[in-house]
Amino acid sequence: MKYKICIILLVALICTVLMTSCGEEEGTKIVIAGSTSVQPYAEILSEDYEALASEIKVIINGGGSSAGISAVMKNVADIGMSSRSLNEKESGLWSVEIAKDGLALIIHPDNPVTNLSIEQIRGIYTQEITNWSELGGVNHKIHVISREEGSGTRSAFSDMVMDGARITPKAIVQNSNGAVRQLVSGDKYAIGFISLGLVEHQDGLKPVKGLSINGITPIRENVINGSYNLFRPFLFVSNKEPEGTVKDFIDFILSEHGQQILIDEGLISVSPEKEIG
Repeated sequence: MKYKICIILLVALICTVLMTSCGEEEGTKIVIAGSTSVQPYAEILSEDYEALASEIKVIINGGGSSAGISAVMKNVADIGMSSRSLNEKESGLWSVEIAKDGLALIIHPDNPVTNLSIEQIRGIYTQEITNWSELGGVNHKIHVISREEGSGTRSAFSDMVMDGARITPKAIVQNSNGAVRQLVSGDKYAIGFISLGLVEHQDGLKPVKGLSINGITPIRENVINGSYNLFRPFLFVSNKEPEGTVKDFIDFILSEHGQQILIDEGLISVSPEKEIG
């Protein structure tokens, strides 16, 4: 089932890329595809880059980490975005970490629960724990929300939290962090996991509450100092070491200016000593 979903996402992604890039002159575009967690940050970076290099058009599509990596392997995209580490089959690809991102468990602000252990979270996602009253909350069924198969966010959550256990098939599955956030912000009994940057940056959206894990608050500073250990890499992936405009774009992201953009958006720089504020 997992591979079927990945193939469907990849086919949809290829069609989208081909339609989007139609009409662009060869050599004037950079095609990027993959993780919906990385996508909004890549879009912000591309706007700044295009302002500096007006002759370059950066085309960005989502589809999930696995679909983005597959798009690179099939030469459909110049850069694949991944919010998980590469697996053994993908280890031959060129990759660079552009930032780190915390993974946050979120609930509705009106939910009185403030802290959970990793074991309790795992229990929720395997449905060994099904009621908030078992966790010091109200007497109501827990509404479990998850990301889809092939998502880097789900892969990171499975690796860091589930310890080999399977996420319940009864979970409500969403195909982006934004969709998970929106559901949780409107449901007092829901729980979900999203990019930490989306918790800290409310941007006029309905608020959500990030749960402390084993007593540690989910904030960027705690990822930097090592006390909050739920975090994953944001990677750019390519078939070979980038050259030309693709290299220039990646160099821009890794520059002090590019890293500051990512810091301002709530991510953790690849050079933490450069963190400001």
